[in-house]
Amino acid sequence: MELPVVVVPVGPDDDGLDACLAALDSSTPAGTRVWLADDAQVGPRGYAIIERWMKRTRLQADYTRRQRAIGEVAHLDQVLAACGDADVAVLAADATPLPGWLTRMHASFAADGAIGTATPWSNAGESAAWPRIGEIAPIPEDPEHFARAVAAMPAEHPELPAAVGHAVVLRGSARRRAGGLDASSYGSWYAALIDLSLRLAGLGWRNVLCDTAFVARPGEGVPADGDMDALAARWPDWHARLAGFLMQDPLRASRVQLAALLETLGPPQPQRDLFAYPSSFPHAGED
Repeated sequence: MELPVVVVPVGPDDDGLDACLAALDSSTPAGTRVWLADDAQVGPRGYAIIERWMKRTRLQADYTRRQRAIGEVAHLDQVLAACGDADVAVLAADATPLPGWLTRMHASFAADGAIGTATPWSNAGESAAWPRIGEIAPIPEDPEHFARAVAAMPAEHPELPAAVGHAVVLRGSARRRAGGLDASSYGSWYAALIDLSLRLAGLGWRNVLCDTAFVARPGEGVPADGDMDALAARWPDWHARLAGFLMQDPLRASRVQLAALLETLGPPQPQRDLFAYPSSFPHAGED
């Protein structure tokens, strides 16, 4: 199966973008299709970072920029619509994907045709957060070791209340059936993704954790003004459902298992240089 298109809605955080692109290049299979989508947000330094990265990346990358901004939800909805029925991985522009992230997330779709969205673990992933649910932890210091540990986890694909915005793979056919993003009701990807997840669930699709992949991020996404009120009006039980999930923490055993793997996993095989990704992520702007 062809890997999903990776969409990165790039923005004004130059340092975050630099780190994201470097990690994306080193942790994603060569030739993967990548779309850097700019809603007229990137400044001169950010554009220079993108230009340098585009010249030397191993990925099949494209960059588009709107002349005038239309808002992140409307812009991302246009990008997703342009992808048709293709599966799409939306990666936050300040996220750091660890090796194997995309392949394992896409494998979730092959394992269960009812999965509509797959979200990886993250140090800042709300319901998908590790090591503690709903808390922000430091970004892993050893990405290679961490990626090997999470790859050793059983692929059980447990249910999440909704997908989370640090990284998510959307099944194209499911997204189109649900009608795409609601740009008229929400101003943030954070809230629009929750709304899309709940609509998908109403149509019988599953929103799951990809328990064999990890994408780090310095912080969580945030809603725009009025977004949470709009969510509460459309989905009156959403806040109670999320609060119940956070209190019950049904993924606690998986968190404990990942922590144990990190403690007990031995060094990689001597031949790892033939197969593994680099253990550190040079910045895209460095030569």
